[in-house]
Amino acid sequence: MRTAGRACGSPATEVLAGDNMVADSRSGGLAAVVTDIQTARLILHPVDVVEARRIRDRNPSTQDLWAVDYSFDGDLRALGAFVAATERYGEQRPFGYYQVIRRADGQAIGGVGFKGPPGDDGAVEVGYGLASSARGHGYATEALAALLAAAARLGATTVRADTARDNEASRRTLERAGFRRVAADADLLYYELQVTQSGAALSPSATCSSSERRSPAT
Repeated sequence: MRTAGRACGSPATEVLAGDNMVADSRSGGLAAVVTDIQTARLILHPVDVVEARRIRDRNPSTQDLWAVDYSFDGDLRALGAFVAATERYGEQRPFGYYQVIRRADGQAIGGVGFKGPPGDDGAVEVGYGLASSARGHGYATEALAALLAAAARLGATTVRADTARDNEASRRTLERAGFRRVAADADLLYYELQVTQSGAALSPSATCSSSERRSPAT
């Protein structure tokens, strides 16, 4: 078990050890160890393509435990992209979609994940979102902090994200996680964060607040 870096205003994150190796269909070898990531209140579960299709199609199995408003439109887009990338390029995990599960009741309440593996510059892009019923409890910040720790552990050096200009809650989530705004256009704000093997490096502009509301980044 490894304790990852702690982001401003979020519980400590633990990345659990495991032996679930995924096959890389492009090389015929093993791509990486893929495990659940556990935080104080959440489990981030890296879904495989079969699970992703089931969530995308809103077709739960008897073993799935979902919040009543999961999955939602943002998740469906992310899962569709994950399935398409897997079908075209092969195994995407551990740089794929992670289902966010609330430990208190075992319900899936949202998703967080990478939009593909790192580029030649070591940069990855992330996205996140929660079902409406799960917002307002700091879960988005907690899940994002865990994903940043995973990105650093997996060798990424830069993490990028964007959010709609009018999505104030998502903007605050990124800033609490240490992201710095680097660009903007008519619709979106663009953020970046440098990470190290010890965890996410907080930017000087990061702020802490006890008052949080959550809405998904797009």
